[in-house]
Amino acid sequence: MKNLATYAQNTWCPGCGNFSILNSIKAVLNMLEAEGFPLEKVVIVSGIGCHAKIVDYINVNSFYSIHGRVVPVAEAIKLANPELKVIGFAGDGDAYGEGLEHLIFAAKRNIDITMIIHNNRVYGLTTGQYTPTSPLGFKGRSTPQGTKELPINPLELMLSSGATYLARGTSHGMDLLKNIFKEAVLHKGFSLVDVLQTCVTFYNMYEYYDKRVYELKGHDAGDFNQALNKIREWDYNIDAPIALGAFYKKDAPTFEERSLQPKGGPADRLLKIKDILAESV
Repeated sequence: MKNLATYAQNTWCPGCGNFSILNSIKAVLNMLEAEGFPLEKVVIVSGIGCHAKIVDYINVNSFYSIHGRVVPVAEAIKLANPELKVIGFAGDGDAYGEGLEHLIFAAKRNIDITMIIHNNRVYGLTTGQYTPTSPLGFKGRSTPQGTKELPINPLELMLSSGATYLARGTSHGMDLLKNIFKEAVLHKGFSLVDVLQTCVTFYNMYEYYDKRVYELKGHDAGDFNQALNKIREWDYNIDAPIALGAFYKKDAPTFEERSLQPKGGPADRLLKIKDILAESV
């Protein structure tokens, strides 16, 4: 297996859940290459936040976007070259806050990209503010008296928006993470994996999750209603069990298949791109 490491020094806090995501996706990329998919055709995109450093630590094509804009950048790359595997990484504040509208429309379009969400339920990079998935009463730097609003359920929102692959994992379960990451990347259509990624510094939830998580068994991921019920089971209720695994899988035409693509393959597509750029000068 290739190490896929870079020269960049890792600056995540010791014990950060991001390490599990990093090592899991590196393992999946090695699996893809071993199965014949060249890593030169993989592009990873990140936003702003602790999660974003992941592109510094994986030696494949990458793009840093701005806060909340991982999805449109990933969509643009995929549309410019449909032969690429495009994997976006975003935090819960990045994706479910400022970037939520982009997620909804990417799911609605069923564009063939994979989104991996580092959901630590706190703004870690800016030292502890609440996010759209922080629980009611969360006390942080911006809410010292506790938040007065309920968290959103992002998987329910993505299911209702048309996502064709939805899964959840935790940063204490690398074997499952590797399985669902690979499924998500190979899925044809919009896929999203919500990772309960613990921030040990500002919101350490390892013990809470370890006591409540369980892996889905005998679940029919092709059944919309079953998926909805399992997604709603936790719904951030503090004492409810937390299901992990693939909630929903569906085969459906992708946005790229519904759209007119240039005929003639990559060479013709590059010529069209050059024509567009020349016209804009």
